Amino acid sequence: MKKLIINNKPELKPFRKQLRNHSPSAEATLWTYLQKSQLQNRNFRRQHSPGNFIADFYCPAEQLVIELDGEAHFWEPGWREIKSKKII
Repeated sequence: MKKLIINNKPELKPFRKQLRNHSPSAEATLWTYLQKSQLQNRNFRRQHSPGNFIADFYCPAEQLVIELDGEAHFWEPGWREIKSKKII
């Protein structure tokens, strides 16, 4: 049986890469503090995709998603239903 991929789907990889390479200054600044486990030894992933969405940052230990772009994403189909639910 084939393993079901729910995080970082291969078909979203080009989009994640594009977002990493063209991130707003706020994301780049926050990433300097989150990378290399600088925040209480927590690992963060940049442009992580839980399901069909791409989040700016994700901490697996805390199951925490950080989205800096504001509410624009919450108007996309599907976000409204899951924005306050566990998505991973």
